[in-house]
Amino acid sequence: MKRRIFLQTSLGLTLAAPLSAAVERLQLDGITDVLSKAASSGQVRAAALYIRKGDFSFSKSFGAAKSLDAIFLLASISKPISTTAVMNLFDQEKLALDDKVKKFIPEFTGDGRQSITMRQLLTHVSGLPDQLPQNAMLRGRHAKLAEFVAGAIRTPLLFAPGSRYSYSSMAVLLATEVAQRITGTPFPTFLGETVFKPLKMNHSALGMGAFKLEALQQCQVESAATESGAGDPKTKTWDWNSLYWRKLGAPWGGAHGSAADVGRFLNEFLHPSGKALKPATARLMITNHNSPGLRPRGLGFDLGGGTSSALCSEKVFGHTGSTGTLCWADPVHDSICVVLTTLPGRAASPHPRNQTSDRIAKAVNAN
Repeated sequence: MKRRIFLQTSLGLTLAAPLSAAVERLQLDGITDVLSKAASSGQVRAAALYIRKGDFSFSKSFGAAKSLDAIFLLASISKPISTTAVMNLFDQEKLALDDKVKKFIPEFTGDGRQSITMRQLLTHVSGLPDQLPQNAMLRGRHAKLAEFVAGAIRTPLLFAPGSRYSYSSMAVLLATEVAQRITGTPFPTFLGETVFKPLKMNHSALGMGAFKLEALQQCQVESAATESGAGDPKTKTWDWNSLYWRKLGAPWGGAHGSAADVGRFLNEFLHPSGKALKPATARLMITNHNSPGLRPRGLGFDLGGGTSSALCSEKVFGHTGSTGTLCWADPVHDSICVVLTTLPGRAASPHPRNQTSDRIAKAVNAN
C-alpha cells in the first residue's frame, strides 16, 4: 500500500521509515517554504500541493485552503482533462484522429476549415484563435456555451491548418462539441462519467457540478488574464470568480479540482489502468503529434520543459493554467507535481508555483 503523509501544519517531523533514498532527499520543509511564505505574506491567498515519487505521496494546503481537498479553478489544466473524455470516443471507434471536423460539424466549412482534423484541434495547429474576438462581449452578457461554439465555427482562421503552432482554446471547445454531438450528452456530464468518476476524482467537476460557490477557492483576479477581465472592476459579473464563469463549464478552462485529484489524473497516464482510456490511448495522448519544426504537443497535453522544470526529463508532460496552476508528470523519474494557487500566472515573476515546481523537480528527479 502506498505511504501517504498528509499535513496541514508545519513540517517539523521525521518521516516514517523505511523510505527510499530518493524520498529521504525530498527535504519537504524546503519544498513547501515558498508557498508557506507566499501564503503568510498574503501574496497568495490559497494554494495546494501534491507530490508523488514512486510509492510515496505528499499533500499540503496553504492559506485560505483549509483542507487537502480544497477545490481550485484549474484554468487550462482543463484542456488535457477534457481531451481525455474526447479520446474515450476514440476508444469506442466513434471518431478517428484524422477524421475531418466537418464530419461531425457539417457547417464547419469555408476558409480552409473543411481540411481541419480532430488531431489538429487537439495539438493547436488548426489555425483557430485562442479566444474569439467577441469573447468579452459574450461573457459580459452571460452568453451560453453554445454561442461560443457558434463563434468558433465561423471565426476566421489565423493560418492554413497544420502549417503553424498557435495555442487555441477554441480548438479544444470544438473538439468537445464533436463529443457532445456524437453522444447527445452534455459534455460536462460525459466528462464526469468517463474521467472523474472512474478515476475517483471526487472533488472535481467541469463547471460547478454539485459544489457550492463558497466551497471553491476564489482567484486573485488582479493581474488576471485579459480574456478573464484583467482584474477590471467592471468585469466582476463575468470574471473568474463570477457565478457565471464558474457555472459555464468552459472545456478549455472551466474545470475545478483538488491537487490530489489532478495527481490521480496524471497518474493514469504514468501508469495506465484502463479506467478512463485504453492504455495504448493514454500513451498516445502523451506522444508528440506535431510535425518537425512545430512545438511538440501531445493530445491536450504540453510536452517538455515548457510546462515543468529544466530538471525534468524530455518525456515530461503536463499543463499550466492562467489562474496560477501547474502540473506535470515525469515517466523517467516516476514523479508527479501539482501546484494549485489563486495567484494569476502572470501576476508574479518568478511565480511561487514555478519556484515550487523547480524545488520539487530537483528533489524527486535528482537521479
